[in-house]
Amino acid sequence: MAKDFIIMKINAAGCHYRTLNQQIKDAVKKGEKHIELLNVNGQRYIADGVSGDTEIIINGVPGNDLGAFMSGPTIIVNSFAQDSVANTMNDGKIVIKGHAGDVLGYGMRGGKLFVKEDVGYRVGIHMKEYEDKIPLIIAGGRAGDFFGEYMAGGILILLNLNDEKPERATGSYLATGMHGGVIYIRGDIDKDQIGEGVGVVELKEADNTVLNNLIKEFCKDLDIDSKFVFKKPFKKLIPVSKRPYGKLYAY
Repeated sequence: MAKDFIIMKINAAGCHYRTLNQQIKDAVKKGEKHIELLNVNGQRYIADGVSGDTEIIINGVPGNDLGAFMSGPTIIVNSFAQDSVANTMNDGKIVIKGHAGDVLGYGMRGGKLFVKEDVGYRVGIHMKEYEDKIPLIIAGGRAGDFFGEYMAGGILILLNLNDEKPERATGSYLATGMHGGVIYIRGDIDKDQIGEGVGVVELKEADNTVLNNLIKEFCKDLDIDSKFVFKKPFKKLIPVSKRPYGKLYAY
């Protein structure tokens, strides 16, 4: 079936990141709605600060700070991604079909980040809600230490789908300093993993509705059977203090 839209293709082979990013911004400014990047190899800052509703497909591995400060576009990465994806992102969606690195969603205040496989350390650090925007990160695999560190708002969901081995879904210091937002983790959590001022509570019907809708969207984007995801129960983490370490720093 013929496509009813034109895809602008940009070959990133041997292209300096500044040159590549300028080409992307020029294309968006001219009104291009579908851009495909070929042979991406570690170029940084792709789509940083870009606004609008353009779809950007990336073939290859983008460098750090993919989609930082982005407001609206959809990015689809047909491979892995490096660190600091969705740094201070305002709106839009980033879908990564492999693993992603550390410090994803730093200060993120809107939009969605979907990662099919594992993520690194300090994912969701300083995430926050801004006005009516609720940022969302869903990872299909496991996460490293400090998942949800100093989280102030938004939603983190960790699915731990590759759980054939008896390994923890996250590393240590889970939700350390968390004082807002909510974290859902599929499977068990050990108490010694969890940071100060965080509680594990039972899910309510409203939580099940939220999870059902968000995970179905994630599974549709990444071609995963959503029925398999719901075969294990989820744990819900919420802050029980607005100042979990206040007494350490102030009188």
